[in-house]
Amino acid sequence: MRSGATNSLVDVAGLRVGHAQRVGDGYRTGTTVILAPTGDPEGGPGGGTGGGMVAGVDVRGAAPGTRETELLDPRNLVERVHAVVLTGGSAYGLSAACGVMDCLADAGIGFPVEGGVVPIVPAAVIYDLGRGGDFRATPDGLFGTAAYDAAVNGGAGSPWTNGSVGAGTGAVAGGLAGGVGTASVVLPSGATVAALAVVNAAGSVLDPGSGKLAGTRYGLPGEFGHLREPVDEEVAAWQPAKVTSFNTTIGVVATDLTLTKAQCGKLAGVAHDGLARAIRPAHTMVDGDTIFGLATCTRPVPDPDGLQDVLAAGADVFSRAVAHAMLAATGREDAPAYRDVFPSALGEIS
Repeated sequence: MRSGATNSLVDVAGLRVGHAQRVGDGYRTGTTVILAPTGDPEGGPGGGTGGGMVAGVDVRGAAPGTRETELLDPRNLVERVHAVVLTGGSAYGLSAACGVMDCLADAGIGFPVEGGVVPIVPAAVIYDLGRGGDFRATPDGLFGTAAYDAAVNGGAGSPWTNGSVGAGTGAVAGGLAGGVGTASVVLPSGATVAALAVVNAAGSVLDPGSGKLAGTRYGLPGEFGHLREPVDEEVAAWQPAKVTSFNTTIGVVATDLTLTKAQCGKLAGVAHDGLARAIRPAHTMVDGDTIFGLATCTRPVPDPDGLQDVLAAGADVFSRAVAHAMLAATGREDAPAYRDVFPSALGEIS
């Protein structure tokens, strides 16, 4: 197997990703939006619902902050969503989704109802309050609008950018700087599976014995070949000064195959296995770990073996995305980057 062209979520054709962030004047936070492909793929579940992508969700953390997740229950009416918002700001940050919803409505994209459309925009948040100095400096609708514009028109940060951008701007993971990470894989069938993770975990992203990033164990050939095992002195010296009491890792895993809402929910659930492989412990009482499963439905319905391959890949791409987030994160005074704490892992001298 190999990664897609950018090793990111946008390798699932049609998906668009945009980031918006603000650092300074009390802010260290941001928003990431994933937009559905334009148009309505023929033959996919939920045809005639204003375009979009089929979606499911799995919430495992005990302190989630979410919006519109009940709609993704297979028993409920709406079959497709038009965007997914991942954002900082804890529950305050859910207002960023309103900006995305307004942009979609202005473009005529949404679930058709009498008199217009209602865009379906599920969202999930991380806890990053106060990390820029001002507890109430959180994303609002303008962040959502800016992230939407970046996804549609291009903007600061490419859609495959990893690191301290978008929703991951203020992220911390086990005392290290966290961030956004992406990864993709093209299966032998030609189907693509990809993930985007916002890593802001209470748990550790490190292998407890070696100091290696746990998620790198699931890399494709050569993907993490530039990394080494950190020297013992660096591992022994790493003592996180303070691990925040509230966190959360959120993200999406997507495929171009045609899946049902229930199968998208299963894909999201299996991706949590990838989260737990890369972060220890996961799904704690102070994490709101939430993953959305997405299907663009541009390829056929998989047979049972094909579906099993997609599920297995979903776990691996999420683990890899976590590792890429940590490798690309930018360190700061209260949260050093992995590359700062373990320079020998990248072949650098302490």
